[in-house]
Amino acid sequence: MYESKQNFLVQKWVTALSVVLFILKITAYYLTTSLAILSDALESIVNIVAGFIGLYSLYVAAKPRDDDHPYGHGKAEFISAAAEGSLIIAAGILIIYETISTILSKHAVQQLDHGMWLIGVTAVLNYLAGAYCIRIGRKNNSLALESSGKHLQIDTYSTLGILIAIVLMYLTKLYWIDKVIALALSGWIMYNGYSILRKSLAGIMDEADEEILKKFIQVLNVSKKPNWIDLHNLRVIKYGDLLHIDCHLTLPWFLNIHEAHHEIDELSNLIKTNFGDSIELFVHTDGCLDFSCAICTKDDCSVRVQPFKEQLNWNLNNIVSNQKHRIAKQG
Repeated sequence: MYESKQNFLVQKWVTALSVVLFILKITAYYLTTSLAILSDALESIVNIVAGFIGLYSLYVAAKPRDDDHPYGHGKAEFISAAAEGSLIIAAGILIIYETISTILSKHAVQQLDHGMWLIGVTAVLNYLAGAYCIRIGRKNNSLALESSGKHLQIDTYSTLGILIAIVLMYLTKLYWIDKVIALALSGWIMYNGYSILRKSLAGIMDEADEEILKKFIQVLNVSKKPNWIDLHNLRVIKYGDLLHIDCHLTLPWFLNIHEAHHEIDELSNLIKTNFGDSIELFVHTDGCLDFSCAICTKDDCSVRVQPFKEQLNWNLNNIVSNQKHRIAKQG
């Protein structure tokens, strides 16, 4: 719950900053009448709208689970990120339209020195705010906050491109550079909008997150307990800052209920130590079978029926399969 409140507070400051940056950029446009600066200002309008969407989504995501939403409200963050990605793409298309509509006109550009300073300030503020958002978003597993941070940093890079263009125009008086930069910027903006949209749709569709799965597998292989003979059918689903994990854990068949539950508690503590407390873990326990002996590292097993052959390292291919693991027969 603390993470959700922190995400919401950070997003409030990001939204307020977006308004301030828009005012600075639109001022720079009126001073210079530069199309490149106008494109940057138009993207800032998207930042403001996306900021309010993100703010609302984090407010919804922070709500506790209820009868209608037993897994909580974290999916709202994916919807927010999808809306933000769509708005970024729309901003890129608008920039192309504005640039092409004036491509044949001799567009006057003026007071470039004043625009240079204003745009430089917005670039610094955007980058710092974006880096902070990404850091907090990754720490709290918040896609909405991480998307906001990436959006701000994308804005920083595009602003730096515009700043370079302003310097070149100021030094060379070649004002057609303004339109070239605006068109190049629109392509960059739309690509990054697509990336955010793609990631959000993957979350909505519960697409497997390979990065999380690989980290999870690495932790398990390093800290595997002797009684954890096999682990399979692993699934990890993100609900905002909540990670829902379920799997099948093969334990020695002779453990009683209390002993088996102790092993599950050990697994849960290991996961929470490495991934934080925003974890919901469901474990189905299986009893070992004769073929399990070949991969079982339990030295003090009194009912072993087959000799130990080799330790099985879990990987992305075998741990997600809904099959108990065994060593393939040779020949």
